[in-house]
Amino acid sequence: MSWTNEQLAALVEPDRAHRKAYTDPEIFDLEMERIFENTWIYMGHESQVKKPGDYYLAQVGRQPMVMVRDSKGDIQVMYNRCPHRGAQLCTARKGNTGRHFYCSYHAWTFHLDGKLESMPAKREYDGTNLDFENPEFHMSRPPQVDNYRGFWFVNLSEGGADLLTHLGESTSAFDQLIDRAPGKETEIVGDCFRMVQQSNWKIFLENQLDASHPGVTHESTGKAAQQLEAKMRADGEEPPLELSFLTDFARLGHDGWTKFGTVGYRNGHSSLEGYMGLRPDDPDTNEYVRRMYEAYGEEKAEEILGTNIHHMLVYPCNSVQPPLQQLRTIRPLAHDKTLTEIWHFRLKDAPETIYRRSLAYYYLVNSPSTLINADDLFNWWKCQHGLTSSASEWVSFHRKAGHDEVRDGNTYSAPDSMSELPLRHMMHAWRDYMTADAGAGS
Repeated sequence: MSWTNEQLAALVEPDRAHRKAYTDPEIFDLEMERIFENTWIYMGHESQVKKPGDYYLAQVGRQPMVMVRDSKGDIQVMYNRCPHRGAQLCTARKGNTGRHFYCSYHAWTFHLDGKLESMPAKREYDGTNLDFENPEFHMSRPPQVDNYRGFWFVNLSEGGADLLTHLGESTSAFDQLIDRAPGKETEIVGDCFRMVQQSNWKIFLENQLDASHPGVTHESTGKAAQQLEAKMRADGEEPPLELSFLTDFARLGHDGWTKFGTVGYRNGHSSLEGYMGLRPDDPDTNEYVRRMYEAYGEEKAEEILGTNIHHMLVYPCNSVQPPLQQLRTIRPLAHDKTLTEIWHFRLKDAPETIYRRSLAYYYLVNSPSTLINADDLFNWWKCQHGLTSSASEWVSFHRKAGHDEVRDGNTYSAPDSMSELPLRHMMHAWRDYMTADAGAGS
């Protein structure tokens, strides 16, 4: 069927969403057109392309893109496509292309800023319509490219809000990834974890701020970690702080997550308050705090460290966990298939032990090989398959519906409650993007 705006709007109600929003391939195509190719989508971080010629590939919507550091040290983002016959110029996910891009099909070469440099038998183009100055024969650029503090985004549409307006309050997550560094810089470490999830991209986003599931889905892992913790203490050993990343799932139980507030911001972004004891009174943390005081002064350092964000969703593609130095981005592939990239950052001049602590979370919770991720992936797969059933046409987001509080344009969950506010909030933003010519918040 050809979906009208009225029909798309009817798929989202105040406390529920229709299953077709997750299962219909035609709706997925519209999502690519109206969301992922019509607003700001994350490309990558500047530290992924440190030297001239360094490049990184990513898919924005359905478009293959390349981010490169040019010969002047500036970052360029272009379509990964030769304008001659359409061959992709780079195929390795990352690397260094040297002083130019070279097409392996017909040897056209391009400067690192995308301008056509040369091709074989150049004289044979004399008297034709090929003009070296015509952008048609250079590597194409997306309509809008911008960055916020070194985090680069692409917008494949001409109009809409600028990047800063689109990000709005969600900039605090990126600020935290930088400002929590005593050296006031951050960088990606190593390569990312990449996973293809057999489920719709919205299911992944909903799960990140779904406080109802951790004590249920990950209870068995938490209890196993508690048993290990007890054994270590019985053997006279003090369990490492990192083990609490797992024991918390059992320790807090099914209803222990009610104290963690959620907020819905403009343009579909949302956040979950912090819940992990990442500032214990131990020598490593105290040394880190001392360095922060030295770098910022006590008042400013406490303001940075006191920011209460465990998880920020930057709609429609990012999940950022600043206290744990993690960033995830999604690249939807089909209505039932989603690529996820998970990156880990190092805070400049922070103690090595603080870096290792966050790295442990990266491996214990976010790695493709963990029980935590396996539990989530399996549930998302079950949701995707279950939603193909016509047993019920609707997905429920009723928990604490009607109790949200709106203040200054943002929506806050009721205090001391486990609310599905972020899930409702994101689907309302989805409806707005899908039914507006220029996207939500533009």
